[in-house]
Amino acid sequence: MTHTNEVSTHEAAEAFTTADRCDVCGAQAWVRAFLSTGILLFCAHHARAYPAALEQADRVEDGRDGMFI
Repeated sequence: MTHTNEVSTHEAAEAFTTADRCDVCGAQAWVRAFLSTGILLFCAHHARAYPAALEQADRVEDGRDGMFI
C-alpha cells in the first residue's frame, strides 16, 4: 500500500512564527504535521530525524524555504 500525504510549502501554509516550537527539543519549528491524533511541530533537524511520523501524517506543512521532506 502506498501512502501519499499532502505537502505544502510555506507560501500555501500558515506562516510559522517564533512561538512555534519543536515538540521534541523546543527549537524553532519549521514543519507542521497533521495527524489524526493532533498536530506535531518539528524543527528542521527533527523533521529529518523522524520521517516515519511525517509519512503517517494526513498533511505536512513545510516552512524550510520551500524544501520538501
